[in-house]
Order: sequence, then C-alpha cells, then structure tokens
Amino acid sequence: MRLSQMFFLTLREDPAEAEIPSHKLLLRAGYIRRIGSGIYAYLPLMWRVLQKVSQIVREEMNATGAQECLLPQLQPAELWRESGRWDTYTKAEGIMFALQDRQERELGLGPTHEEVITAIARDSIRSYRQLPVHLYQLQTKFRDEIRPRFGLMRGREFIMKDGYSFHADEDSFKQTYQDMHRAYTNMLRRCGLKFRAVEADSGAIGGSGSQEFMVLADAGEDEVLYTDDGKYAANVEKAVSLPVDAEPSKFTSYEKKETPGTETIEKLCKFLKCSPTQVVKNVLYQAAYDSGTTALVLVSIRGEQAVNEVKLLNELTKLAPQYGAKTVLALQVLDEEAQQKWAKNPLPLGYIAPDLSDKYIRSSKQVQSKFVRLADRTVVELKNFVTGSNESGYHVVGANWGEQFPLPELVVDVRKATAGDRAIHDPNQTLQSARGIEIGHIFQLGAIYSKAMGATYTNEQGEEIPLVMGCYGVGVSRLAQAAVEQSYDKDGIVWPVAIAPYQAIVTIPNVADPQQVEVAEKLYNSLNQAGIETLLDDRNERAGVKFKDADLIGIPYRIVTGRSLSSGKVEVVERATHKSQELAIDEVTSILKESIEQNKK
Repeated sequence: MRLSQMFFLTLREDPAEAEIPSHKLLLRAGYIRRIGSGIYAYLPLMWRVLQKVSQIVREEMNATGAQECLLPQLQPAELWRESGRWDTYTKAEGIMFALQDRQERELGLGPTHEEVITAIARDSIRSYRQLPVHLYQLQTKFRDEIRPRFGLMRGREFIMKDGYSFHADEDSFKQTYQDMHRAYTNMLRRCGLKFRAVEADSGAIGGSGSQEFMVLADAGEDEVLYTDDGKYAANVEKAVSLPVDAEPSKFTSYEKKETPGTETIEKLCKFLKCSPTQVVKNVLYQAAYDSGTTALVLVSIRGEQAVNEVKLLNELTKLAPQYGAKTVLALQVLDEEAQQKWAKNPLPLGYIAPDLSDKYIRSSKQVQSKFVRLADRTVVELKNFVTGSNESGYHVVGANWGEQFPLPELVVDVRKATAGDRAIHDPNQTLQSARGIEIGHIFQLGAIYSKAMGATYTNEQGEEIPLVMGCYGVGVSRLAQAAVEQSYDKDGIVWPVAIAPYQAIVTIPNVADPQQVEVAEKLYNSLNQAGIETLLDDRNERAGVKFKDADLIGIPYRIVTGRSLSSGKVEVVERATHKSQELAIDEVTSILKESIEQNKK
C-alpha cells in the first residue's frame, strides 16, 4: 500500500480524552477514532491488526478441533430469565443493553452468549454419541459500561472470541479445558506478548473455577499476585495467602476504655499504643438480593486487613436460597446515609462490636430482621483483642471469643491478599505484585446453565443427564491495544512483528530524486512479492515527517533510500531497538524475510 493513496491521518498532540499511553498512541497514529463514549471506529491500520489477531485466534482454536459459527447479537430476554441472569445483567451489573421491539418483546444486545449456545445444545444434542461439541465465534459484543475509558480496553462495543463446549462428563471437559489453556498460551505467545495465567473469580459467568490470561503492563486495571517459584499466580480478587502473624496482645484483662476520636484503626492503635493485628474491626454491608430482600451484613476482620468484596459477594450469594433469591444485585458499605433507611437509631459507626444488637434494625418486609454475621479467619485465633463497644467514644480491650463475644457461625476467607503476604503452598515464598490487563478467561461452568435451561443428553444407560459445559473468551480488540500498552517508547508504537499492520515501510526521503524513487519502487515490489507486507511512503513530505510517522505507527522495519544509495546500499532501521544498518539493495529482501521469521517464533 502506498501512503499517498492510503486513508492515513496522524496527530502531533495527545488527544484530550486519552488517559493511558496505548489509548493516546492509537488515536495519534490514526488507528482508531472516537465516535461516542466507549464507541470507536477501527480505521484501516487497526483493522489489519485486528484481522491478524483474529487469524492467530482462529488457527489456535481450529487446531483444538473447535468449530467456528456465528450467533445472533440480539437475544430474547426469555433465555436470560431461564438462566436467572436477566436481572443480574440488566440491574445488578447493569451491563446489558436491553430494549423492546415493536411487539414489546424484551431483547438484549449480547454481552456474552451462554444462554444462546445452551438453547442450541438443548435443541440439538440428544445422545452421548454426539459429544463432545465445541463451538466458537468472533463477534462484536456490547456492554453498557458505567465508565467507559482507556479506548478499546473498556469500551461499550468490542470484538471478542467466545467459545463454548459441551461434554458427557468431567474427564472430557478437563481435556478441553487443558486444550484451551494451551491454545490461549499459544495465542498470546504468537502475538508477541508477555503474559501470565492466573487463578480468577468467575463473576457473573459463574462456575466452579476459572483462569485469566493477563498481559503484563503498568496501566493494567487488575492486580496480579504471584510467587517467584512460578507455582502460584492469581488475580487479587481470587488470591489467598497467609497474613503476617498477629502480635501478642498487651491487654491481659477485659476492660471498657474511653477512646474519643478513634473512628479509624490508625487513630485507635495510636491512642491505645497497640498493634492493628490485635484489633477486631467490624464492617457493615448491605446486600440487596434479586428477590427484593435486603440483608444487613456484619463482617469481623483483623484490624490491618481489608475486606475483599468479591469474596464477600460470593459468600453472600451462597446464602441467596435462604431469601428466595438466586443472586446479589448490589453490595455496599453501610454509611450514615444508607443506614437511615433501615436503622431505628443511629449506629455507633467506628465503635461497632461483633455482637451489635439486631434491635437496631427497623421492622420491614424488605429488610431481614437479623444481621448476617461473618468472621474472617484472621480473627478466630486472636486472644485478648481490642474491638468496639457499641457505644460511640468507647472500645473494649482484653476481649475473647466464647467469653465476651460469641464467634460468628460463618467463618470464611474474605480478606484481601496483598503483596508481601506469605504463600499458602510455601510460607517461605512471598507474594509479589504486578499489574495486568485481562485478555482471556476460561471457565469451568459445569452444569449450571444446562440444569437451569434443561439441556440434557441420554447416556449409555438411557438416563437423561445435564450437559457439562465450559466457556472460553478472548478480547480481540482489547488484546490489540494491550500489545501497544506493553510495547511503546517516546516515539510511538512498537508492534510485535506478528500483529503489526505492515511488517516493513520503504521511505523515500526526497520524492524529487529519481534514483531514490526507482530503488524504493524496486524494493517495495520485491518485499511484497516475497510475502513481506510493505508500505511505501511516497508522500511529498519532508524526510523528518516521514521518519516520525513511521516510528509513530510502529512498523517493525524501515528501509530508507537515502544517502547510501551512492554505494549501492540502503539504511534499514529496526523499530524495536532503533538499530540501524546499511544493507546492499539486493540483500534487503532475504535478510528481512529471515529476521521476520525469527521474530515470529
């Protein structure tokens, strides 16, 4: 492609709406254009990148025996009600674009396709002889993000590969799950990315377990915790660890103490001259279930620890059947404004004890009359601890479970693991932290959708059994931007060779020089004929402008037909290293071809 004929627009300044380097660079380099909040057009250069990523994804998926299909983006609400996720996606997470057609039938624009594919399986799979089945698609998805940002990282419209497999048993599923782990590893490796596979929370998709594939980058929204021995890695939402040991308490007897102005752990410990590891703090939450019931939750956790709200949400979801519900629509910390809706009297916030009386709760049909009380495991073994007294301005010291306070029946892990904690698999290993961008996610769904939607098969004994299911997603457009976030410099994008829109660019410094033009044309044709995708910068622009544009758009190799022509050579610059060398004109094509093949491995 000749740049003089290409739709090619670059900007010299960073766009005002761009926040992270990759977003700025993709806009500046003319890869994408913003159309609305979280909505972007993929311009020709970007579309080539996306096609290359898609092709790598297709090749790796096809190698596992998966079959490509295309599912409808418009999905009937009835399917989502069958699975129980309509309210979750339209109210709780609120990420589904929901609409009505002219017959007032409710529809959703697909953020994901578990319901659609399960309905197809229900109608199509009858016998164990048809299993396993693995289908996938590459398609535009829609999610009504609360705060679209970072360009293609968190948009409201994006390209995704999602795949779904159906099996007769767990052994068959596990084989496909392993195949997907290998395929995803191959995809990211072939795209030239540094990444880490980590344990993850399954979120609204559900299932017994899942694994995320995180591209490592400083601007990543996710925190990954891992050990140097390579035996543990998890998203911080899922991570588990051993906290530091609690310090011995200096309080030997139970006593109520006046502690004015100590609403925070920091102020309390400074006032009492004690360690936060000997404090039991009690945090109030409000959980709204999809049955219309609200439960008030009191979490007791060690003073220096933070509640992992994803873990807490999962524990509260397990309790949903008690309230005639399937899921939690919303979870929030109870502040003064929230408590006014249900509390009879003002709560002693900052001074709450584990035995806060249920009498604080005003009688209501919507609000449960008793607190749900949970204890994090960090508090179970504490002796002579400090905690609230249920009276503003006072704490108690020297308290013990089973004496002054009953230990809550629900003892769970709801603490947030942090860098510096000891690893559970080896306490000599310390958790390290890195930032990551979630690119892929594979889920062990089991039978949650097949049971809910009646998708069964007949086994060899003639019994009807729910299908075992897996789900596997890759963010194609997100991966493309993540590659930029991981690899750029002060001059612009540095694309990995495998997914660069073009592999080489031939730059003519002076289009008025016949020799420069002639050699450039020769090289342009030779490179393309050899299968090296090449641009020709034949624009009537200054050489400096052309060099800056080539660096900005990130083409891996630049060939310059400049001063060295007099000695039968051209300058070849490698974008990633800025390494420059002069090569004989006739050697350029073979040397670049070999270098490109090496870089793709």
